[in-house]
Amino acid sequence: MSAAGRVILVGAGPGDPGLMTVRALEAIAAADVILYDKLIPATALDGARADAELIDVGKIGGGEQVPQDETHRLLLEHARAGRTVVRVKGGDPFVFGRGGEEAQLCHEHGIAFEVVPGVTAGVAAPAYAGVPVTQRGMAAAVAFVTGHEDPAKPETQIDWPALAAFPGTLVFYMGVRALPRIAEQLVAGGRAASEPAAVVERGTLPDQRAVHGTLADIAARAAEAGVKPPSVTVVGPVAALGEELAWLGVGPLAGTSVVVTRPKAQASALAARLRDLGARVVEAAAIRPEPLEVAVPDLDGFDLVVLSSPNGAARFFAGLRATGRDARALAGARVAVIGPGTAEAVRAHGVEPDLIPRKAVGESLAELVAGLDITGAVVVRARGGRDVVRAALAERGVPRIEVLEPYVTVAEPLDERTRARALAADWATFTSASSARFFTEAAGGAEAVRASGLRIASIGPVTTAALADLGLDPAIEATEHTPEGLVAALLTAAAT
Repeated sequence: MSAAGRVILVGAGPGDPGLMTVRALEAIAAADVILYDKLIPATALDGARADAELIDVGKIGGGEQVPQDETHRLLLEHARAGRTVVRVKGGDPFVFGRGGEEAQLCHEHGIAFEVVPGVTAGVAAPAYAGVPVTQRGMAAAVAFVTGHEDPAKPETQIDWPALAAFPGTLVFYMGVRALPRIAEQLVAGGRAASEPAAVVERGTLPDQRAVHGTLADIAARAAEAGVKPPSVTVVGPVAALGEELAWLGVGPLAGTSVVVTRPKAQASALAARLRDLGARVVEAAAIRPEPLEVAVPDLDGFDLVVLSSPNGAARFFAGLRATGRDARALAGARVAVIGPGTAEAVRAHGVEPDLIPRKAVGESLAELVAGLDITGAVVVRARGGRDVVRAALAERGVPRIEVLEPYVTVAEPLDERTRARALAADWATFTSASSARFFTEAAGGAEAVRASGLRIASIGPVTTAALADLGLDPAIEATEHTPEGLVAALLTAAAT
């Protein structure tokens, strides 16, 4: 093998970030270059080095394709340059992932390679839908089959009569479009039209759903439900167990679909909490924080630091680290935060906030700090953020006030599928004024949101006011202005 770089073929699992392996995360953290697919967990690359080169070579059924030859070219180019190249795929690289082809490419060109297996969707998606692919007395074997092939093509590699006669469970990957012909061929080959079947869409993801039926009607049921890729189809007696053993989507919010509009980095905890309560979650991140280069000043002479958001806290402490400082730089100052979420973000850096207002709004924080004897204050907020706290300090006569704006909140566009799923949901949750504005814009305007019948849940009065300015009237507002308070409001609404 060459002493040049190496390639690591990594399986990132079916979508739930919790199903990624420790070795997969280690490989991503060590990569110089990452070639990644579209169907990987949203947070899969969060552990990549800041200087790593990230290249999207994703392929998605029916959508824009990156030629496999181009992926091969990139693998060879970067490995020959002495880099560690990590090829991140959804599922398992050796199960319908073309990982074998990429391993052969490396072998042929003398490039060292490693394979990191991943949890494959053909097992995980059914399991998340309560379907065991094998079951004593029902299925002693399981066959994994690609659904991309058209059963009508004479050059198909699938022996349909033999597959129909297979004595066990059949799992088809990515076969939604071919489902009518798949069912037809299996019945023609001898499988009973009454045999149970299930389609699991977006398995292990927050908005997973399953459609159950038989070979006779599963294609029609899936079409009626609007099922789209990525999906897997399970055929066999075990498919019926999903209606008995379903464990996802069970709880006080069962049957309720909820849109989470928080930035991707912050959405996972809220989405997980809602999913634990049985909700089907649609992650429609309408905003994202974009870092800005801002120097954190010498804090000597400042006796108050105000942090108005978790993002601001993260950027503030990153600014300290960039200049060789840490939490000790705050030793002479009191730290004020706008609410419990920001307080937790500050505690993560080893600092206990001195001041937390009773209500998580700028006005309460302004009232709290305006009564202090302060000679200098640093106010950390988003660019364009509300000026309530700074104005209160200035009115109080604080002689030295410095405003740091280390990030800006920008719109995150929604693809058409996410937009449609969001507008078809029961509830939309908003945790900030900016999420309200940008989601409404991405959804097609306030009229489109109202026409959809979406009920709106607001985290607090500032967000409610922003929604009112848009012409939207929240059905509920959280009593405690935190994500957990928002969940509590949804639970109360579901119980009435």
